[in-house]
Parts: sequence; structure tokens; C-alpha cells
Amino acid sequence: MIETGDLTKRFNDFLAVDRVSLSVRPGEVLALLGPNGAGKTTTVRMLTSVLAPTAGWARVAGYDVVRQSEQVRASVGVLTEHHGLYVRMRGAEYLDFFGELYGLAPAVRRKRAAEMLERFGMAEAAGRRLGEYSKGMRQKLALIRAMLHDPPVLLLDEPTSAMDPQSAKLVRDSIAGLRDERRAIVVCTHNLFEAETLADRIAIIRRGQVIAQGSPAALKLELLGPPVMELRLAAALDGLADVLRDLIDVVGRGENWLRYRAPQPEQVNPAVLQRLADRRVPVVTLAELPRSLEDVYLQVVES
Repeated sequence: MIETGDLTKRFNDFLAVDRVSLSVRPGEVLALLGPNGAGKTTTVRMLTSVLAPTAGWARVAGYDVVRQSEQVRASVGVLTEHHGLYVRMRGAEYLDFFGELYGLAPAVRRKRAAEMLERFGMAEAAGRRLGEYSKGMRQKLALIRAMLHDPPVLLLDEPTSAMDPQSAKLVRDSIAGLRDERRAIVVCTHNLFEAETLADRIAIIRRGQVIAQGSPAALKLELLGPPVMELRLAAALDGLADVLRDLIDVVGRGENWLRYRAPQPEQVNPAVLQRLADRRVPVVTLAELPRSLEDVYLQVVES
């Protein structure tokens, strides 16, 4: 649904995007992560045919972003950092205006606008002028505008910025609900929890280049190594590490606990528990230590 090859954008002597190659399949959510100025927004602008690439190519919904720009723009819903809302218009009037620009029939656009306003808890604000909306309400209205024509591709830049936690969860749930077999979604975000919650795959961009790409689990394994398990017992046990030495690679220990790396936890963990059960050692917990996408991100961008 989205495919790029060596996509490049140069502004005079500044290389903003450097040979980016991405692929997003239907039904997939890709989170594009990176520091400010890394090239995320420039990449999205090329995918919407707002900017022409200096080199390389991109196709969106099967259309070339340079040669078929009108079809590309009709196929994408875009949430940008700056929404460009017309603050003197009322919410329902604003959506009806954009529905007409998208070519939707009057009955269709009004029905979809009403449904989306209800879904995002904005129905009561439909008759108010946008200048009276809070930042979070404006963000939700801009997201509704992006989805109004039911596009096959969604490009969302910081979709939950300026929102309270309840509204942010509502938007994340809505984005997750939009994932289906015919739609591709790209989310640019600094919220790493959001990226890990929503995305099937992560692409980390720095200085215009994609420097890491894969599923959250695959990136953790590649960059942080095998998972670390923590075993806790009901009481102290002398020589606990010695009892398990032939099974595990211990990386930390205490009187009644130890931690070990487990390249194949599905094989190692049952063996550990069986060894302790044979010796009647009471186990309280055996669990993988949580490793966040933040750990991956910081290791990549700071290296």
C-alpha cells in the first residue's frame, strides 16, 4: 500500500531525507520514530505529493507520488502537525466543507461526519465555532477530517499530542480499529508507548536515514539481546545459581532471586522450574523483565 525506494529530499545543501526505503502492507501500522529534524515530516510530505522527491521514488495505494499526485491525494488521509483549521467555521460546517472537497455526496458526508463526531465524543461541539475548541478538541477534529473520506492510507503526525489521557486512549483505540485488510497506517510520534501499542513495525529515522526497522519484538532482540528472566523464591536458598548453573547464564543474583538470559525461554524456563520442583524449592515468580521500546530507541539514536 506504501512503498518507497531510496526516497531522497534535498533542500539546497541540506539533505533532509537520505535514501529511505519503506514498505507498508495493507492491514499494517508502521510507526516512524526519530528526533526532531530527523526527516519524518519531510518523508510524509513526499508520500502525500506535497513535496517532490529529489531522487528515488514512492508509490501510495499503487499511485506514483510524482506522476499521479491527484490520485495519491485522493487516497490518503493526513493529520499534520499544523492543522490549518478555519476557526470561524463551526465543527459540522467545517467537516461538510471538506467532505465536499473530497467529492462525497451531501448525504454521505453528513452521515460520516455525524458518526465520527459521535465516536470521538465531539457531537455536542458540532455547532460551536472552532475558535472555541480546546487544543485536544482541535486535534480530534483534524483527525476526523483526515478519516472523513475513508481513505486506504492514513498518515498521522503526532495524533494524540495535546490530548488528555482519556482522549488519547480513545484516539489510539480508534486508530487500532481502523486497521483492516485494505488500509495501511503510518504514525509519526514521539510517544514510544503509543508506538509500541499501535505498531506492527517500527522504523527509526535519524539524520534523514532509516537506521533500524522491524517489529518491536525483533528490534528488542536485535539491539538488546535475548530476554532476561527473573526468578524469585519464597525463601533464601544457598547455592541457587550452582543448582541451575548448567541450564542458565546468570546475570544477577540475590539471596532469594536471580536473573538470567534466556535465548530460548520456551525450553529453558520449563527445565528451570522442573529442576526446582524436583528439589522442592518453592518458586514465587518467574517472569521476563520488561524491556521498553524506549530502551531500543535510545540505544539506536545515541549510538
